[in-house]
Amino acid sequence: MTVPALPTPDAVRLDALDRASLHRALIEQVEAAYQRCHEIHPALPRPLVWLDLRGKCAGQAHFGRGGLRFNPLLLEENRLAFLVEVVPHEMAHWLVHHLEDGHRARPHGHEWQTVMRRLFGVAPRATHRFDTGRASPAPYRYRCGCQEHDFTARRHALARKGRRYRCRHCAGILVYLGRSA
Repeated sequence: MTVPALPTPDAVRLDALDRASLHRALIEQVEAAYQRCHEIHPALPRPLVWLDLRGKCAGQAHFGRGGLRFNPLLLEENRLAFLVEVVPHEMAHWLVHHLEDGHRARPHGHEWQTVMRRLFGVAPRATHRFDTGRASPAPYRYRCGCQEHDFTARRHALARKGRRYRCRHCAGILVYLGRSA
């Protein structure tokens, strides 16, 4: 199968949706992806859907909770790309995990890439390209010997309590400069 199965939502219609309607559109896209997967794996359980993910991550297949988690802020800011790229990405993880020996497959390995290409007709990319500035603000500036680094409030709090962070490039200890403007 090489025919993309998921309908591409109308960008103009998506832009006009309020938050609740956008969340329904996400759930409809997840259902369409599920139905496509269910055609080739009838025993596949239907995933639950949560819009509770925060930070830089757009989506997550959470096998322990039995469903898919999505970032509502990144959905709001990247409506079309989110539905076209992130939903198939997470549903591909869901499908591969539930195949025989799927728990042994690498997260973005051959099986996952095959599902992305052949079942959903989407280029298999491990990460998204969304601007995460609002979703994961990092207003605390630190400096090493070679560059400046942005810290989130959580990482900054850990640094203030004594945790040491080093630069991955120069191995220098990061020193607090202050908040970003």
